[in-house]
Amino acid sequence: MTVIDLESYEDALATYDPVMGLEVHVELGTKTKMFCGCSTELKQDANSQTCPVCLGLPGALPVVNEIGVESAIKIGLALNCEIAEWCRFARKNYFYPDMPKNFQTSQYDEPIAYDGYLDVQLEDGEIFRVQIERAHMEEDTGKSTHVGGATGRIHGASHSLLDYNRAGIPLIEIVTKPIEGAGARAPEVAKAYVAELRELIKALGVSEARMEMGQMRCDVNLSLRPNGTEKFGTRSETKNVNSLRSVERAARFEVQRHAAVLNSGGTIVQETRHFHEEDGSTTAGRIKDNAEDYRYFPEPDLVPVAPSRAWVEELRKGLPELPRLRRKRLKEEWGVNDHDMQSILNAGAVDLIVATTDVGAPSDQARKWWMGELARNANETGRSLDELPVTPVQVARVAELVASGDLNDKLARQVLEGVLAGEGDPDTVVEKRGLKVVSDEGALGTAVDEAIAGNAAIADKIRGGKVAAAGALVGAVMKATRGQADAARVRELILEKLGVEG
Repeated sequence: MTVIDLESYEDALATYDPVMGLEVHVELGTKTKMFCGCSTELKQDANSQTCPVCLGLPGALPVVNEIGVESAIKIGLALNCEIAEWCRFARKNYFYPDMPKNFQTSQYDEPIAYDGYLDVQLEDGEIFRVQIERAHMEEDTGKSTHVGGATGRIHGASHSLLDYNRAGIPLIEIVTKPIEGAGARAPEVAKAYVAELRELIKALGVSEARMEMGQMRCDVNLSLRPNGTEKFGTRSETKNVNSLRSVERAARFEVQRHAAVLNSGGTIVQETRHFHEEDGSTTAGRIKDNAEDYRYFPEPDLVPVAPSRAWVEELRKGLPELPRLRRKRLKEEWGVNDHDMQSILNAGAVDLIVATTDVGAPSDQARKWWMGELARNANETGRSLDELPVTPVQVARVAELVASGDLNDKLARQVLEGVLAGEGDPDTVVEKRGLKVVSDEGALGTAVDEAIAGNAAIADKIRGGKVAAAGALVGAVMKATRGQADAARVRELILEKLGVEG
């Protein structure tokens, strides 16, 4: 990989103003493809989910997926867009091996949704409005696997394998207007926008929007212009960035790269770029064509889409509570501050906490376990919270056992450890490991007597008024009971037996 000398980020922003455009592709969660009846189920044998339509065979006629159109309208409404009364598909012509038809069925100058906006909240609470140019329907391409090279890319490969199972899967492409005025916070705005958009898509139920699985991916367009000027610079387009962190890193790297090229007297080339996760850099792809080079023309085999106003309004009324409003409500209900709410959001814990409270756990306990022990396990094992083998019902049961006094926090952590290890539900783990709190007064009294007898000097200090020294005896009892005693009750018994008031 070619090493690029970068301008420092601070120096770049002292001279230039970044302008961004973000194009996000969302793979819809429909059961069938956009223009045929082939299944969209993942991880099937290569080329097993194809038909004459999605393979572009002569004489095969496409039919529009109604649920795909409905999903597009829902997304448009949630993004505050105008919904077209009449729109149509177009053929976007360019050759690539994973395009079996040699064109992509998309929308060009007549998208189904246009002229909207999405408000996003930055980490310090500032609200930044991102203007939406359009949201349009299209189909995905197939998948190329390049074999024989060192990088997995076509350059240097000995041959390529093509899987057309993905060809024809419904996509919605959401395109922003030029994002201006973000200044040094441009990379943060890009990350926050994609994060908010992902939450919105998931809330609508139109896609799982799992970026690591390619269900949602972002193209980061970026250009620089000298501070105080209006004319946009030449842009680069970093393609298919598939994580929130990577969106931010790609934007930041391109700011530094553009500034270095411009400061050295060079010229920015309008091109696509590849993002590299290992070091956050980008490398050149291909020279970027302009729209006219795609030779768009109306798709003659598909009728126009003309959603009735009644249907659009019905869909509008059925929209769920949108993520930013929901977070505001939950923040107030849970009594947390902006920083804590942002941490919960960053951890992907909002829905898990809500689901845990829905089955009876207090919200503070639900937050405690998901953001504490479970978040630690997720970080250590490199998984997201929703990938852990534990359910909100099980977490709520652990909280219930703690509240009832059957478990203390130390034992509860051991119970969760057992659940995560596949030992069963919380009650089964408690039974198998013998983890219940020792609440039998006789057994506790015996353990306290033994601790006092074995630590006479400490007992005398307590009798002499140094009540804080009781902690050492509590520790001795907890050790003797393997942490299964109720520490508060143990302290009470120690003071009672020593004749001291707490």
